Amino acid sequence: MLIPLILALQAVPAAPAAGGAQPPSTIFAEPAALFIAACDGENDARVTQPELNACLARSFATAEGASTGKIGYISYADWSLKWLGDRNALPSPFEVDRDGDNAITLVELQARFAQFFSRFDRNRDGVLVREELLTIRSFAPNAPPRSKRR
Repeated sequence: MLIPLILALQAVPAAPAAGGAQPPSTIFAEPAALFIAACDGENDARVTQPELNACLARSFATAEGASTGKIGYISYADWSLKWLGDRNALPSPFEVDRDGDNAITLVELQARFAQFFSRFDRNRDGVLVREELLTIRSFAPNAPPRSKRR
């Protein structure tokens, strides 16, 4: 009777020691997903395309030079830092600037986020919920590769 108990205890993973490293996450949210979640204008934990477009317009208006209708890549990096959390967060200015004029318009930004919206909308109902905005990895980042079975 003692042997099954010992074997069962050995199978339970040990909790990280106090102050120890946090285990790698297998669930995360992309910067674009975090932005989209923040666009929930009705506070119902659901985001529609019109809510997203209105939110993008409000945030775009805060970028330096937005009053001209276009912002340069440096202003876009500042926008990205403020709204996505990092100057290098995706989408990059190169993928947003569809006409290659080294400037980003609100229409271009909304078009790129419409692509994100479509990709995240797994059930194709036109509404994003938090579950759809999470990405689940099948492996922990930086995990050692599994050995090949023979």
